[in-house]
Amino acid sequence: MKIVRLSSILHSIKSHLILRNSLGVSSYSTTTATSERDLTRKKRNGSMCHLYRKISPIGDPTVSIVPVLDQWVQDGGAIDKETLQVIIKELRFYKRFAHALQISMWMTDKRYFQPSAGDAAVRLDLISKVQGIEQAENFFNSISKTLRTLPTYTTLLNCYAYVRSVEKAEATMDKIRELGLANRPSAFNTLLGLYNRTGNFEKLVSLMHEMEENGIGWDRFTYGIRLTAYAAVSDAEGVDKTVTRMESDTSVVLDWTCYTAAASAYAKLGLLDKALAMMEKSEGLISGKKGNTAYECLITQYATYGKKDDVLRLWQLYKEKKKVLNKGYISVIPSILKFDDLECAERIFEEWESEKSHYDIRIPNFLMGAYCRRGLMEKAETFVDRIISKGGKLDHKTWFYLATGYLQNNQLQKAVEKMKEAIAVCHNKWKPRKDVVAACLEYFKHEGDVEEARNFINQLGDKNIISVDVQDGLLNNFLREEPNLDALSELNADDALVGNGEALSEPEVDRTSDTSI
Repeated sequence: MKIVRLSSILHSIKSHLILRNSLGVSSYSTTTATSERDLTRKKRNGSMCHLYRKISPIGDPTVSIVPVLDQWVQDGGAIDKETLQVIIKELRFYKRFAHALQISMWMTDKRYFQPSAGDAAVRLDLISKVQGIEQAENFFNSISKTLRTLPTYTTLLNCYAYVRSVEKAEATMDKIRELGLANRPSAFNTLLGLYNRTGNFEKLVSLMHEMEENGIGWDRFTYGIRLTAYAAVSDAEGVDKTVTRMESDTSVVLDWTCYTAAASAYAKLGLLDKALAMMEKSEGLISGKKGNTAYECLITQYATYGKKDDVLRLWQLYKEKKKVLNKGYISVIPSILKFDDLECAERIFEEWESEKSHYDIRIPNFLMGAYCRRGLMEKAETFVDRIISKGGKLDHKTWFYLATGYLQNNQLQKAVEKMKEAIAVCHNKWKPRKDVVAACLEYFKHEGDVEEARNFINQLGDKNIISVDVQDGLLNNFLREEPNLDALSELNADDALVGNGEALSEPEVDRTSDTSI
């Protein structure tokens, strides 16, 4: 795995140290003392980046990084709480939550660093992501009252919102009010977003009135939620009024996301001209460090609106203005494939392949899916050889696309073989399409191969693709040669790999408060 964003690690560490030094008041000030501090800072920066280089390649979340941390200390490496916080933040950015949680635990359990409310909020969020909401609740109940401040309560609220637990989220919000902490929009936004996703529009309107009555201004997230809610109830006038209010609100610094939210609302209402006008305004606000993300989001959004010329125009502009990383190709290739332009997608893929710093299998998988959907199985197999020759490692999606392609071509034996490969390398949260699993079981039934069916079903159960009850039921039915494929109803088609990639899902709730690190 590539060592990611090392320059940002260095910048963040440097910023932490500069801030700390600027806040400290020294009892003396000499050139010698300044030089010593500079030397110490340089040593710390260098050593901590060396530690990150040791942690970064361990991409498997089931492999603990605690031994690496312990060995670092045993070898005399320096440990600084602030820089460990930066590494945690970096790991969270790349969704390496298990490893981030391990460092968070190690900081207090092995190094005895006193946690702040922000540290507790971060750990609460990580526990929820890695271990589930119940363990997160247990952790929250175990921390001292001094740590139960706005960051931890807001994060708990975010955790409940993520699992759509309306009652518990409302109870947490009541506690925030009781403590007199309901004076910022962040907590309100979380509950507003939950009401929006669960269709509780009356409660959403009521909560917004509460904000206005208490003098709590809207921020850009509030406007985004309000726009989405109006679009959900087909209220074009409400969207217009919200955009007008947003543009006249001097307390809100508008950025590109404000206008993409407005564009999405208009597009959902079928008002494409207004949506495109908002997109134009959004483009005009692309700047700064998040420019890459802006280009990627706008490219994807233009593709959704069927604007191929704008996709290509923005892609060219992106390449001219920014250094395009893998995420850029992850946005543009499936966007081009929406227009069924395989040749253009292949050309962009070849650009990536010639410049890649490491072989991210997600990118060739887009083409693999396209080949298999078109039934181009010889081309798909040749492409597999190309991926392997370039150092790529096939994942469950690669094999699954091959399985669906062969199934589409009625080459059932090959489809079953590829499906077995997919299950063998998949992660425990993957849910393949129900029709593909059912086709494999029907193949075993037709062949009268009970033993292979047993192995396949056990493989599904071992990877938690099906529950234990369904696994037992299928095994028993196959032994009686009466397979009941209705039991596969728990494989929701919405979780399947469809289209150009994974099925679309709503954006993940921001589950950490804006006051945490």
